[in-house]
Amino acid sequence: MKEKRLRGWLCGILLLLAVLTGVCAWEIYRSYHGLEEQEYTIRSDKVDAPVTFAVISDLHDHEFGQNNEELVKKIRNIDPDVILMDGDMLNDISEDDHVVITLLEQLTGDYPVYYSLGNHEENYMARQKSKRLWKDIQNTGAVLLDQTYKRVSINGNPICIGGMYDYAFEVDGAGHMSKKDMDPKTLTFLETFQNEEEYKIMMAHRPDSFIFGEAWKTWNIDLVISGHDHGGQVILPRVGGIYGGDQGWLPKYDYGEFHFDTVKNMIITRGLSSDKKVLPRFHNPPEIVTIHLERAK
Repeated sequence: MKEKRLRGWLCGILLLLAVLTGVCAWEIYRSYHGLEEQEYTIRSDKVDAPVTFAVISDLHDHEFGQNNEELVKKIRNIDPDVILMDGDMLNDISEDDHVVITLLEQLTGDYPVYYSLGNHEENYMARQKSKRLWKDIQNTGAVLLDQTYKRVSINGNPICIGGMYDYAFEVDGAGHMSKKDMDPKTLTFLETFQNEEEYKIMMAHRPDSFIFGEAWKTWNIDLVISGHDHGGQVILPRVGGIYGGDQGWLPKYDYGEFHFDTVKNMIITRGLSSDKKVLPRFHNPPEIVTIHLERAK
């Protein structure tokens, strides 16, 4: 009788382990292949006509179908006015830039594409000892923004789109913003950018660039778009992302929409994939972010 009961318990435990293993395997699989769209609506009195942006980040050389055909199809179904690529589209150890360049070539013929660098692009170029990646991106027709910005008209709306990788702050001994200690080029860029009257969008791959050092209450920017942290890599229900780079464990700003003082809106995307990490993405589907910019009511 005891042996039957013991066998029953063992079978139950093994069944439970099999179910948990299956659930974990499915959550990991869909975190790399279950492409989703996440939509946000932002309103401003600086625009009159609606504008739709598609944001993609952190591809890390991943491919959704041959030549990323599934990703391209989903973007075309969204049919944005503008595409914003927010960095880490390849890996620092990539052999070449084939994946991201092939993706760009499929998109730039139909949409304006603006590209801002992430840490993996920076490290890739350092390892290659060349900035050929810059030329390759620009040769596709994409606009590469690195401490630069463009004034554009989208559906009749004047908009400034900028891009930067450096931190938007330096701090003094008390942890407060210290503009005098900032890199002069970065400081000049930010001061010039914030003084534009148009609706201002800054692509800053690392959210830390504007979260830390009181940058969130220093720079007058309508919308900052970031990625980098992959939504915290592992997302737990009611907890959120587990690890957020410089933010550490259980980051407050893992993914989603946030609002600050002078940085009015920040959207952090979970991104499309990840490089080799200690932990795989889990319960964390790849996403295209769609931003609907509309006139304030």
